[in-house]
Amino acid sequence: MTIQWFPGHMAKARRQVTEKLKLVDIIFELVDARIPISSRNPMIDEIINQKPRLILINKADMADPVQTNQWITYFEQKGIRALAINSDKGTGLQAIHKVTMEILKEKWDRMESRGIRPRAVRAMIVGIPNVGKSTLINRLVKKNIAQTGNRPGVTKAQQWIKVGKEMELLDTPGILWPKFEDPEVGYRLALTGAIKDTLLNLQDIATYALRFLETYYPDRLKSRYEIEEIPDDLVQLFEAIGKRRGCLMGGGIIDFDKTAEVIVRDVRNVQFGPITFDLDLLERPAESSNE
Repeated sequence: MTIQWFPGHMAKARRQVTEKLKLVDIIFELVDARIPISSRNPMIDEIINQKPRLILINKADMADPVQTNQWITYFEQKGIRALAINSDKGTGLQAIHKVTMEILKEKWDRMESRGIRPRAVRAMIVGIPNVGKSTLINRLVKKNIAQTGNRPGVTKAQQWIKVGKEMELLDTPGILWPKFEDPEVGYRLALTGAIKDTLLNLQDIATYALRFLETYYPDRLKSRYEIEEIPDDLVQLFEAIGKRRGCLMGGGIIDFDKTAEVIVRDVRNVQFGPITFDLDLLERPAESSNE
């Protein structure tokens, strides 16, 4: 199955981001801690060029903390500062302004040397759909200013939002890219909720989740569904889970669609514990240390 989602408002948002770049001092790029590479839009590098950037690894409570720390090291070895945060609970947000000022120190020193009075930092928030941009803004502002929702595509337009006297944020709609070169990226984006479920075959997404869990977290899979052994046959695995979760139709037949919904929901609700799905990409931090 090929997964793509690039509605018209995303193409418009890309143009708007490009137009507003000259108005901001720094880019806050939000990524999902469960998929810190798969959730990075490859077009962002092209769009923002050399603009200072801070990567905010959001939903850190849902990912493996050891692996999140490895990704922070990876980004910083690439010359990009990164912070692990949880915008829902407000964890790690207090460090954002401090690190931002460290990144912008040279620019602020130049402004001060020319006699320019300090002003609020202007930051643009970018990221894929459903990564938590609006939730982050509401946490920073301490008000429900930006519309939020546990679904992709909630924010449709850009808006400036003040965070006290020290920062002004430009919120932008979530932007995906026209084609996922790696099909694994599409599955991971779909599984973590970056693509609308109505566009997906959830049985395919659930199958991907089960194969991943069977490979990397088999004990968690068995514990969650009270399965002593994971059957090799995928249909038997669906049937075992469907029976445990009561996903039945008339005559006791397994409802595979409902079973798939249960599996995907369990992943998104962290019922298997904190998981990082970009595990196969974790070789990159080790490789970067040898560069």
